[in-house]
Amino acid sequence: GSLEVAPGKRLVDSPDFPDIYKAEAQKGADFLDRLKTVDDLDWTFLSPSAMFVPGERTGKFRLGKDTLLASDKGSSISFEDYAIVMVDEIEKPAHIRQRFTVGY
Repeated sequence: GSLEVAPGKRLVDSPDFPDIYKAEAQKGADFLDRLKTVDDLDWTFLSPSAMFVPGERTGKFRLGKDTLLASDKGSSISFEDYAIVMVDEIEKPAHIRQRFTVGY
């Protein structure tokens, strides 16, 4: 929910964001804000797309920074492709002290 859908406007703050997920999304956004103030810790924050979906490992996805990735099919990523990105980041860190995102 902390990804931006427009400059300065987070997904969690949009009127269509489901109330059932707001508290959890807000806590994640608050945690990210706190991480950004820490100077003595190397951290990485991987934000998923709007929807986690069951699927297969395709290896075909896009990476982004602070903006929600979306296509004409919406904003999603499979658990399998998300795992690829997470393991790649662990093995070859490329986003130290940064948030990044993945989606189709």
